Amino acid sequence: MTTKAFESLLALITETSTNLPPDVRRAIKRAQLEEELGTRASIALNTIVDNIVSAEEDVQPICQDTGMPTFIVHCPVGFNQIAFEREIEAAVREATKLGKLRPNSVDPLTGKNTGDNLGEGTPVVHFHQWERDQVEVKLILKGGGCENKNIQYALPTELPGLGRAGRDLDGIRKCILHAVYQAQGQGCSAGFIGVGIGGDRTTGYELAKEQLFRSLDDVNPNPQLAELEDYILDKANQLEIGTMGFGGKVTLLGCKIGVRNRIPASFYVSVAYNCWAFRRLGVVLDPATGEIRHWLYRDNEEKLERPTHAFATDSAIVLEAPISEEQIRKLKVGDVVLIRGEMHTGRDEIHKYLMKHDAPVDLSGGVLYHCGPVMLKDDDGTWHVKAAGPTTSSREEPYQADIIEKFGIRAVIGKGGMGEKTLQGLKKSGAVYLNAIGGAAQYYAKCVKRVNGVDFLEQFGVPEAMWHLEVEGFPAIVTMDAHGNSLHKDVADESLVKLEDLKEPVFV
Repeated sequence: MTTKAFESLLALITETSTNLPPDVRRAIKRAQLEEELGTRASIALNTIVDNIVSAEEDVQPICQDTGMPTFIVHCPVGFNQIAFEREIEAAVREATKLGKLRPNSVDPLTGKNTGDNLGEGTPVVHFHQWERDQVEVKLILKGGGCENKNIQYALPTELPGLGRAGRDLDGIRKCILHAVYQAQGQGCSAGFIGVGIGGDRTTGYELAKEQLFRSLDDVNPNPQLAELEDYILDKANQLEIGTMGFGGKVTLLGCKIGVRNRIPASFYVSVAYNCWAFRRLGVVLDPATGEIRHWLYRDNEEKLERPTHAFATDSAIVLEAPISEEQIRKLKVGDVVLIRGEMHTGRDEIHKYLMKHDAPVDLSGGVLYHCGPVMLKDDDGTWHVKAAGPTTSSREEPYQADIIEKFGIRAVIGKGGMGEKTLQGLKKSGAVYLNAIGGAAQYYAKCVKRVNGVDFLEQFGVPEAMWHLEVEGFPAIVTMDAHGNSLHKDVADESLVKLEDLKEPVFV
């Protein structure tokens, strides 16, 4: 028998996963106005907006990586926290079953995915008591791509492009700027950052993530921090890393900073990086009934208009496997391509497996997609893709060049780009790296016409299995070609020069 609390929590999870809050929508709308029409950054932003509209209309996940569900609960003294945590777990299990959350809870020793997002330490639930007659529940779904770009600095330290960062406000400034720079497009920029100054290693990161629960429209009550937040937002955008790391005028959409006392020996600056798919919402519940009294972060409605065309595909190059080396060698950085036919998903576990084993299907001339989709199966056993955006490709850097050569793969799709080893591998083997738009899980799910099969499902779980997908009109941009050119390297190099321009002290 379901309870009102269960129903309220399920609604919270569903809305958080599928419907961005108004303050985030306003930030993305401002970014759209900043970028010049027709640029790569503009194409990426239009695709993002198209995806946001689809996710809301279809009540499906905005991004396929629904991350580690993290709940912050404030409750009255005497409230039964044990029973309420059981309600949270039940709601998480049901949301996963319904495809609103991707099964993301993995045993680190066995590699086994629990399949329901429950396990040791998952979901994360933090309880706090207060003297109010209400229960406040806030939820953030922070995907792994942006979570991996979190960073912590121990001052003093030396920073590339910025030099020495000391134990002062100017050193803090340098750390935050470097945090934005190092994320590049791998964290699905344009992004948001929460910053924690002080504390210890653990509480510093907690403080940083806590800042992500602030409204983007608020003003820091500490005048020094308010000034620093404005400064970072302005100067980070001068790095011109841009949406998806494609270059552009908008790199950062929000910056929130908190402070906590430290011990004399330690001085930490902790940065929690969040992608454009900034999924955090909250509800206030009646402690007796569990019914929703009102929503948080829903100050007013903010609609986004679906672009007429996200990708301008009139001159796009169609690629259909098996793709020839001759076709690939003709491509260059900046080309827009449309994939038609079969592609195969492959993430961390698949890459590790393929290094020592044969592939379950013929990958010669094929397309490998760095993607861990959200999948649901009908009663008749038919699989359907509910969300299917790209994952961060840099994790596969140790494997990619070898796997391309071993299996004759012609195209790799992901987001954020890859490194020098892969770049040389593309040149040697005659392959390209295609950047899909990170987080655009609904946009790309609509390109999948059929699931042809799956391998390693029991062994690796839904996100890490190898799914064989039949697609039509799947758009991406060539960002690393077979001639040794890399847009990602170019943007990183150019943004480092701009970072160096911000080296001189500002806050003294």
